[in-house]
Amino acid sequence: MGKVIIIMGSKTDLDWCRKIEKTLKKLGVESILRVASAHKVPLKCHKLIKDYEKQGVVFITVAGRSNALSGFTDAQTFCPVIACPPYSDTFGGADVFSSLRMPSAVAPMTVLEPANAALAAAKILALSDNRIKESIQAYQKSAQEALEKDDQEVCTH
Repeated sequence: MGKVIIIMGSKTDLDWCRKIEKTLKKLGVESILRVASAHKVPLKCHKLIKDYEKQGVVFITVAGRSNALSGFTDAQTFCPVIACPPYSDTFGGADVFSSLRMPSAVAPMTVLEPANAALAAAKILALSDNRIKESIQAYQKSAQEALEKDDQEVCTH
């Protein structure tokens, strides 16, 4: 069974990570939370990546401002990496560009919503895990049914 490793740049990102973790739990996906800054403790960060990649994981990285964590993680592993930077209006949202603009041979995916980052990670794991695939299908069906219910409630004719 695959798992998702959520690496945050600092503990201030914990609430954002908990949102990811919550959706992963709904989807039946195990996750582990870790704190490791690519700027401040790059050797620790590298060791975490190398230790977890042996297990065939998906990484979700959560760091804002100058998001070196996502690119650093992706450049160190063959495993999928999803950047999910927390929104900050301090820079008018412009700090998201540090998650989008990557050098050659570095390709973390960027998903801005925590629940959707969890869903993306689960979909990657579902390629080789039918239990997760079925959980995703049920999750999507529930969302579709909720939308149909909402439509019936607001339909005026």
